[in-house]
Amino acid sequence: MTVGERIKQRREELGVTVDEIAKRLGKHRATIYRYESNEIGTLPTDVLEPLAVVLNTTPAALMGWEDFRHPFPSNVTVLESMDKVPLLGQIACGTPILAEENTEGYVDLPRHIKADFALICKGDSMVNAGIRNGDVVYIRKQAQVENGQIAAIRVRDEEATLKRFYFDVDCIRLMAENPSFPTKSFFGQDMEQVHVIGLAVGYTHAIEK
Repeated sequence: MTVGERIKQRREELGVTVDEIAKRLGKHRATIYRYESNEIGTLPTDVLEPLAVVLNTTPAALMGWEDFRHPFPSNVTVLESMDKVPLLGQIACGTPILAEENTEGYVDLPRHIKADFALICKGDSMVNAGIRNGDVVYIRKQAQVENGQIAAIRVRDEEATLKRFYFDVDCIRLMAENPSFPTKSFFGQDMEQVHVIGLAVGYTHAIEK
């Protein structure tokens, strides 16, 4: 089997199209077809390495030196295919702050997580839920969430915060995951000033040095 045949095989295993691969690599779709037909022959390292990343494998696997399914130790799983979602600004994990709804860029999101956008967390009120200052949280747009779920919430149409959301007939409570932060409660007409932006469906953070 040629390198091109292995590239095509791996792409089909992942269920992704030539256009998707081309988009992620910043190449024309015809170039990907040339890779798969082996027209180019031996691919240079600066092509092979990013291609292996997009195909969730290793250059050695594409070269045929190891199996696609077992290129790593048994306790390591290759990251699945990624999509991109817009990064819209900041959200408070502490005192609510304005979440600027202007796209600052795009971030990668594992394909199995269904989200509409991402926000950068500021503050440490959600640390006991594993969410730290500077983490990226992925939000799925929806106007309602279940009691106890972590949500992005806008207060008074200006400020946004990330908290556990609790609704009762006469009260809305926004609860932190840090005992240093008191629960914020809204009663009566003040409840109308609290709006759920969306459900937090995932987050990522870098390992501290």
